[in-house]
Amino acid sequence: MTRRIVVVTGTNTGVGKTIATAALAATSVDVVVVKPVQTGIVDDDRDADTVARLTGVPTQEWTSLDDPLAPDTAARRQGVAIPRVEEYADRLVALCEHHGTVVVEGAGGLLVRLDADGGTLLDLLSALRAVKPADVRLEVVVVCSAGLGTLNHTELTLHALRAASFDASGLVIGSWPESPGLAEVCNLQDLPRVAGVPLLAVVPAGAGTLDRDRFRDQAPGWFR
Repeated sequence: MTRRIVVVTGTNTGVGKTIATAALAATSVDVVVVKPVQTGIVDDDRDADTVARLTGVPTQEWTSLDDPLAPDTAARRQGVAIPRVEEYADRLVALCEHHGTVVVEGAGGLLVRLDADGGTLLDLLSALRAVKPADVRLEVVVVCSAGLGTLNHTELTLHALRAASFDASGLVIGSWPESPGLAEVCNLQDLPRVAGVPLLAVVPAGAGTLDRDRFRDQAPGWFR
């Protein structure tokens, strides 16, 4: 079986990245989900816990910061040191020894700074590419919104990936409204066309409120 690391990023914060991560985990075999950096934990609202609740798969959270800010800003305000992205890369590769699929949920968008040295999720991807074994496949999934503005945000994210010689495996619409408007209907067709990558899945709004059995049962139907 091919081992893989699937890195999930978003075109922005609030696009449904955590629920999309859970959907990917629910449709994978021998999987662990990792949130390298979690910010905004004052109310104990953790993305890894959400994924575990929806899927039952093992999850890990490595760095926890109080303020709901970019990790480098949150760490500076809190006065704590946080790991460099290269350290995260080494730990993620080590997990491949025990799991066929390692799903990694980023924080915010592709260029949000994850460490105090300016390391971003894009830098984490580069570090993973440098240290992973040859038989471990590195994939990138971009979660985007359904509404107006998503074409521009998605193309910008993909442009940044391609500039660093990464190709996204595809897109996931993180929250599809129950009553889509003209923009959403057009974007459903236009996203894969303008992005040049396939639309992998469309996650319905409210999927995060499902119980575990219903989530796991319905998740495969969201993928194309």
